Amino acid sequence: MSDVLVLYYSRYGATADMAQWIARGIDEVEGMQARIRTVPPVSPVCEAVEDNIPASGAPYVNTSDLSECSGIALGSPTRFGNMAAPLKYFIDSTSSQWLSGSLSGKPATVFTSTSSMHGGQETTLLSMMLPLIHHGMIFIGVPYTCTELLHTHSGGTPYGSSHLAGVDSKLGLTEEEKEICKQQGKRLAKAAALLCPSEQAILR
Repeated sequence: MSDVLVLYYSRYGATADMAQWIARGIDEVEGMQARIRTVPPVSPVCEAVEDNIPASGAPYVNTSDLSECSGIALGSPTRFGNMAAPLKYFIDSTSSQWLSGSLSGKPATVFTSTSSMHGGQETTLLSMMLPLIHHGMIFIGVPYTCTELLHTHSGGTPYGSSHLAGVDSKLGLTEEEKEICKQQGKRLAKAAALLCPSEQAILR
């Protein structure tokens, strides 16, 4: 089995729910399995010390997860049209992976959740793409062959799956949002399966 990393930060649980649906899509592809990881919160005053293992949910990510996985799905809630600080904090620690090119040639995709319909879903997705492009990764979006994009009245973009959580962050994922997440995960896993390690090396 080849692992695909689903890495996210979630404050109220919506992005974590999306990660689970993306993982379902990954697991539907023969020979591929999802490896779900998260990042700890960061302190606004100083660097906080967290236990190595969170009290609940997915384990914290390690840089070895990046090198061991054949693709990455990156997820974050929106923070003023940008990714959340805890996820950016981790990404900023990946200079050694950039120097070695260990992520170059691997496929990647992004997903997000917002409290309002026009809360910066697409700019947040774009902000997460930028470091992945610098790492030399191959971007995987959501094409309109995923027909739920044409019918959704909440989240869903061709840049990546998205979710409308509501101002109190209590809205669950709609059926369209779930299917878009699952199709996105499946598409990422298929790309990772096609880009075997030797082909990824050629693209570095």
